[in-house]
Amino acid sequence: MLIFMSVRNVLLLLPLCLGLRGQTPAAAPKPEPDVLIFANGEKLVGHLVASHGGTLTFKSDSLGDLTIDWKKVQELHASETFVVIHKNVELNRKSDLSKLPTGTVSMTDQKITVTPAAGAPETMPVADAAHLVDQPAFERVVLHSPGFFDAWNGAVMAGATLVEATQQSRTFTGAFNLVRAIPTANWLAARNRTSIDFSASDGFLSQPGSPSIKTDIIHGDIERDEYFSSKNVFAFGRAAFDHNYSQGLDLQQNYGGGIGWTAIKRADTTLDIKGSLSYTRQQFAPPANCASPCTVNDSHNLVGAVLAQDYTHKFAKGIQFLEQISVIPAFNEPSAYAATANAGLNVPVYKRLSFSISTADSFLNNPPPGFKKNSFQLTTGLTYTLK
Repeated sequence: MLIFMSVRNVLLLLPLCLGLRGQTPAAAPKPEPDVLIFANGEKLVGHLVASHGGTLTFKSDSLGDLTIDWKKVQELHASETFVVIHKNVELNRKSDLSKLPTGTVSMTDQKITVTPAAGAPETMPVADAAHLVDQPAFERVVLHSPGFFDAWNGAVMAGATLVEATQQSRTFTGAFNLVRAIPTANWLAARNRTSIDFSASDGFLSQPGSPSIKTDIIHGDIERDEYFSSKNVFAFGRAAFDHNYSQGLDLQQNYGGGIGWTAIKRADTTLDIKGSLSYTRQQFAPPANCASPCTVNDSHNLVGAVLAQDYTHKFAKGIQFLEQISVIPAFNEPSAYAATANAGLNVPVYKRLSFSISTADSFLNNPPPGFKKNSFQLTTGLTYTLK
């Protein structure tokens, strides 16, 4: 009898259990939309993304992401939780994060009010709030360190030219640049940065009755920067490799380390100035008309320095300009100095695709006889931005 009653109870409860299992949990209520009112009375409804300096980013339901000057805002009411970072406060891993105002934010009369979940609200002038960052994004970049294969940004470029006529011509160009800056947010004090660059241009031109003309230019470099405390000064180590058939350069290896300074660090502009001591080994291909045994000095071991600057600037509509200049004097062989200059412009075309135009100028003061000291390239192609 007891067994029969237990089985009956299980059968009676089974439909109820199945019904509860089939129910989906209630969705979390959507936060109220944020409201922004301009000084002229116009209203935007959407979502406050962030604020850095004198501007804020607001995602309008109808207009998309907008960058707005705080001076044009009369009122702002946001429902999500933000962290406010005061002006002149630089965050690092040793900072006391509990002292940062955290809560929902509103703004009236050019004053921001932060209302925490528990405690009294805090009010400050807009000019004193250097950054407003939503709490999940703040915790993601401040409290967590990405793995080595994470947080890489950069772009890949490719181009080609083919000619089939009396002359036959093939030219292929490609490049990629990768940068991993930690932390990933530029409003935090930089800790380290790793950059990898590679570019190649290969081509030939042939026609009946004439020797073929070949071009083969390859460059690659890797650099690691380690910043000192919260300052914009860093120590770095670098290795670079070059091959330039047009200058008779079979392989140039450059290894060095030194000190750099990020002179400008803004959301749209960065400027790095660097100086280092370096060791360079140059290996030149012997000239074609050099009789055996060839007496031309085709290798050099150089001790010198590298003075360089890197500049990037983002214009409106995602247009980006990049420029690099390096001067490489040699102490033990003063005539074997070198210099490089690169510049590029990326213009967005569709989503992550951009049209790119770049120039590369390489100067060697000591090429083998029969080769010019200067090599200049102009390259156009399509660039895909990784992130």
